[in-house]
Amino acid sequence: MKKIALFALAFFSLVMGGCAKSKPTQVNKQNTETNQKKETKEMKVTEMNTAMFKNKVMDYEANPQKWDFKGERPAIIDFYATWCGPCKAIAPIMEELANEYDGKVDIYKVDVDKNEELAALFGIRSIPTLLFIPKTGDPTISVGGKGKADLEKIIKDVLLK
Repeated sequence: MKKIALFALAFFSLVMGGCAKSKPTQVNKQNTETNQKKETKEMKVTEMNTAMFKNKVMDYEANPQKWDFKGERPAIIDFYATWCGPCKAIAPIMEELANEYDGKVDIYKVDVDKNEELAALFGIRSIPTLLFIPKTGDPTISVGGKGKADLEKIIKDVLLK
């Protein structure tokens, strides 16, 4: 009986010692800092609301009859909803594109549930809907999820031509 109790105590000590939280080492600290910087760097898609749209894209109240783009670079606006499966699938692709085209194309996202006025302005009835806005000329709308290759082709053919 003593042997079983001793064995159980030793086993318990070994298990508890293995699960104990250890102090992070210098290498772990560096990896954590690198990952945090990497995560921060990758967040290039900007959440947009109505006020920001009027300031950075177009003030449709001041100039309702004519498309007058205010941006410095071509832009893509992803109209999405948090509950939308295809929207969730396209989000990482949009982040990749935002990183790859950083400084060349601005990429925004608009939650249609929070910004109903913007969704109505463009007649958004299905999501995801992407609005491609060239520096000059009228915007192009694409409904539904697209793969990265398709989006890159649109960026090159419509936005960076």
